[in-house]
Amino acid sequence: MQTESLDTDLEKQFLQFMGSCVTTVSIVTAFDAAQVPHGLTCTSLTSVTLDPPILLVCLNNTAGTLKAVSETRQFAVNILGSSGAEVARSFSSNSPDRFGAVTWEPSPTTGQPWLTACAIAMAECELEFTSNVGTHVVVFGRVTSLRVEGDLPLLYGRRSFRSAGAVISQ
Repeated sequence: MQTESLDTDLEKQFLQFMGSCVTTVSIVTAFDAAQVPHGLTCTSLTSVTLDPPILLVCLNNTAGTLKAVSETRQFAVNILGSSGAEVARSFSSNSPDRFGAVTWEPSPTTGQPWLTACAIAMAECELEFTSNVGTHVVVFGRVTSLRVEGDLPLLYGRRSFRSAGAVISQ
């Protein structure tokens, strides 16, 4: 019993620790084999290598989006702009119609769900490989096309959304 208490305490501390990291907010989207769109809010987006361009996202192993990515071996990463907090909340909920509340269209190259009204950048990816880690799957994607707009990104940290402010130095 004492071990369970320590694990719970460590879990709470880990959440606080990770909450100190401010990250961009993205929506990972994919069509499943039946062409039904899936998507979820993701704050674990990382570049892996430039040559070839590979990124990674971490998806819960029970997510429908992960199943869609696994079926079609394609997905898109939509980085949200500063006005995208409601969209981020919607895609992190259990709502069955997440795409009904947002403007989207098929992406120009692979046709993945592109959140045109709120994404300031979008990467289309082909699945390279995955790695199971605890409750999540690390998904590595080879970037096949990119689109970048001009707005500031939506940020998340300390369990709240923020807008990117002024540049301090370059």
